[in-house]
Amino acid sequence: MRLPINLTEAFRDLVQIGIALTSERDLASLLDLILSEARRFTRAEAGTLLLREDTTLGFAVLQNDRLVRELGETEMQRRLQAEPLKLSEMSLAAYVALTGDVANIADTAAIPPTTPYTLNPLFDARCEYRTRAALVVPMQDPTGNVLGVLELLNPLDEAGEIVAFDAEYEALVRSLSSQAAVAIRNARLEDLSFKDALTDVYNRRYFMVRFEEETRRQARFAEPVSLVLLDLDHFKHVNDRFGHRTGDEALREVARILLKHSRNFTVVTRFGGDEFAVLLVNTPKAGALTYASRIREVIAGHEFPHGSVTVSLGVASLPEDAAVGDDLVVAADRALYEAKRLGRNRVAVL
Repeated sequence: MRLPINLTEAFRDLVQIGIALTSERDLASLLDLILSEARRFTRAEAGTLLLREDTTLGFAVLQNDRLVRELGETEMQRRLQAEPLKLSEMSLAAYVALTGDVANIADTAAIPPTTPYTLNPLFDARCEYRTRAALVVPMQDPTGNVLGVLELLNPLDEAGEIVAFDAEYEALVRSLSSQAAVAIRNARLEDLSFKDALTDVYNRRYFMVRFEEETRRQARFAEPVSLVLLDLDHFKHVNDRFGHRTGDEALREVARILLKHSRNFTVVTRFGGDEFAVLLVNTPKAGALTYASRIREVIAGHEFPHGSVTVSLGVASLPEDAAVGDDLVVAADRALYEAKRLGRNRVAVL
C-alpha cells in the first residue's frame, strides 16, 4: 500500500519551503528545517540528513518520532550518533551520494542481493527499530555536486501504519533537495564571511547585521533583548608570558565554552581582540544576568592548558538600559568597564 499524495498541496508546500530555506542563515537551523519539512509533507516517521566530507558522509541531523517517544530526544541521539559512513562501503546512502540517483525502497528486507547497495543494519539494531520503507535522495547543486543525502523512513498513513513512499514523491523530494543544496552552499559561504577565523564564532560584521534586526524587532514587538560583553582578564599578561599561540588557544577555548553554554539561537561573537559579545534574543535583564553569572563561573572553574582564566562581564538590556539599539552597546560597554574597575572576574550592570 502507498500513501496517497495531493500534488497541488505538495507543490504549494514546496514553494513555501523554498522561501523559508532562502531566509535561514544559520547552517544548523537550516539542516534541521530541511529534514523537518521533507518529513512533514511525505509523512515520514523518521529521517536522516548526511553531509558529504571528502570520502565520508557525516550525520548532521537525526529525527525519529517513535524513538523520541520511547527513549527521549537525548537518549535517541546518543544511540544513533555514529561514525561517518564511508562511501567505499556502498551503503544505501553512499550509493545515492556517489551516483546521484534516487532510491525508493518499499521494503528494505526485500532488497535483492544483486543490488549494488545494502541497508546498514547497525542503526536499527541499536534502537530495536525496523526500517521498512526508505526514500533516499541526493542533495545535488546546479553544478552536479552532491553535498549530502536526505533519507526519509517509514511514511505513515492516517491510521498510523507504515506504507511505501508514492513514486510521485521522488521528483518532489529531489526538487526540495536541490533547493536545500543551494541553501547549504550559500550558508557555508556565508559562514566563511561571517565567522571569525581564529575562534569559529561569529565576527563583528555578522553581529552588526543581527543586532540591527533584533533591536528593530524589539522596537516593533516590545520583546526584550539583552547584550553581554566580556573580555579576558589580564590577557596581555598571558600573551607576554606564554606567547601568542597560548593566547590564541585561550581565546578558542573561551569561544567553545560560550557556544557550549548558550542556546542555539544565541549570537556568540568575537567582538575584537580578547572581547566577546553575546546577543541574547527574547531575554530580559534577569535572564541575561543569570547567563552571565553562569558563564563567569564556568570559565573560572575551567582548566586551561596554561593555567586559570577569568573574565569580566557587562550586561545591558532593552528597554531598561537604553532607549534605542545603538545605545545598548554603549551601556554594556560601560557595565564591562565597571566590572573591571571593581576588581575583574565579576558581572556588572549599570
